Amino acid sequence: MFRILPEHPDDSHEVEYLYDLAFAPGRTALSSYRLRDGVLPVADLSLIMRDKYDSLAGAIRYWPVAIGNSRHPALLLGPIAVHPTRQGEGLGNMLIQDSLSRARNTGWSRVILIGDEPYYQRFGFTRDAAKNLKYPAPTNPDRVLAQALVSGAFDGITGLVQRA
Repeated sequence: MFRILPEHPDDSHEVEYLYDLAFAPGRTALSSYRLRDGVLPVADLSLIMRDKYDSLAGAIRYWPVAIGNSRHPALLLGPIAVHPTRQGEGLGNMLIQDSLSRARNTGWSRVILIGDEPYYQRFGFTRDAAKNLKYPAPTNPDRVLAQALVSGAFDGITGLVQRA
């Protein structure tokens, strides 16, 4: 049994440790982190997953970003991590599905992430949806994926993804 809960400030150290464990401390050098500098994560969508022993099993965060000169609002998904001892149990799937549903229900229309399309396409993310977006370097453009939570949300949207 797992519980999905909003991340609270008291969870921060534990969540950061999980992210370091999953991605190594050098993760903060990635271009995605420049979009997060000085910006708070979206509280309603930053979730943790705890098991029946109250151990942290997974975490996901979302950040507000803007696209292009018109600064169209969007979400940046990530990081998402599942504790190494819990991988393969579908917990990442549960966190992504739950958080995307929450995003849709709270009025967000666009989500962007950097990741592998073969993995994330099952959640509705595609390279095609992100084809008109430019992501800060250094980022492999083939890993920029997007999903419209509302039909047509990326129609006519072009430009650089930037800090909100």
